[in-house]
Amino acid sequence: AGPLASSGLPATYEIPPATSAQARIAVTFALAQRGKPYQWGGTGPDSYDCSGLTLQAWARAGQRLGRTTWDQIKAGSPTSQSALQPGDLVFTPGSDGTLASPGHMGMFIGHGLVIHAPRTGDVVKVVTFSSFTANGISGMRHVA
Repeated sequence: AGPLASSGLPATYEIPPATSAQARIAVTFALAQRGKPYQWGGTGPDSYDCSGLTLQAWARAGQRLGRTTWDQIKAGSPTSQSALQPGDLVFTPGSDGTLASPGHMGMFIGHGLVIHAPRTGDVVKVVTFSSFTANGISGMRHVA
């Protein structure tokens, strides 16, 4: 993906051209939050938790999501890894969940990358899909 720039995003990153208009808005918003601190329960504008970031990103695109990871895993429709599109939500056990009951989530942004708000003491950043899902995938949802 090329050399990494600020908060894990490759310097050459571009939103894939086939991305829907709504997903492009959501991804663009999420990427603009890079470097902001994680805060449990945070929904912006200065700090976020994982579901707060996706909540606000999709709100900018006109889509209402539930507030928590447990709500958002019911949003949209299920998708698969081979069908992931930018803006899709990816759920993992995280530090306080299980495969059956996810405790963490992020947003797929294309090119094998996910943006997320990881944990207290960290910031919103981009990581590889493979590192994000290293402990398993609890679910993947296509929002719009």
